[in-house]
Amino acid sequence: MLKLVALDMDGTLVDVPSSWGAVHAYFGDSNTEGLKAFMENRIDDAEFVRSDVRIWWRHRPQLSRKDLEEILGLVPLMPGARRLLDGLHARGIRTAIVSGGVDVLAERIARELGIGRVLANGFETDGAGRLTGEGIIRVPIWGKEEVLARLQAELGVAPAETGSVGNSEIDVGLFRRSRVGVAFLPADETVRRGATAVVVERDLERVLPHLLEAMDEPAVGPAGPRPRTKLS
Repeated sequence: MLKLVALDMDGTLVDVPSSWGAVHAYFGDSNTEGLKAFMENRIDDAEFVRSDVRIWWRHRPQLSRKDLEEILGLVPLMPGARRLLDGLHARGIRTAIVSGGVDVLAERIARELGIGRVLANGFETDGAGRLTGEGIIRVPIWGKEEVLARLQAELGVAPAETGSVGNSEIDVGLFRRSRVGVAFLPADETVRRGATAVVVERDLERVLPHLLEAMDEPAVGPAGPRPRTKLS
């Protein structure tokens, strides 16, 4: 049976495509140059975070973690998120957020939904709680597979006992470490091909039957069965 479900956050548990982008949108700004530089491998994850913070400082030079809590407190849950998590927890399945998004939001979502573990990215702060400009990279954007592998080892959970849910190409790494990987509102064909099931309705509860179905299937290989992708 499944013992652990790892969930992406941005575009999956929350109804915004990016928690970083949600902060930029609050200030009426964006970081298109930083994103372009990152995608072209001209900057790494840490510098990408620095570039975000520098933009936020233009609008609020003393930006603090408390400010981020207030800003990200406005981000809504994805429809069906609470019902999905309630359904998993009712069956004794442990849950974790594995996200390249902002830990301030991930921690809020975990509290609201009873999610047991949070792995997301954050910020160094000074004694007054103000951002120093340096990030804390816990989940490299292209490193989710390795992060999930470490979590599985820590919890004593095998890939064949794991499910995962995500929406973008960077979540395919989660799918590879899972018995069942559900692409929720997939961003492109790469995500669809990497998943065992696809949900295209904007209702996260629709993911639950695909995860529970895996509990009734015999394990095959180290990560369990990888049936042809199902659409719902």
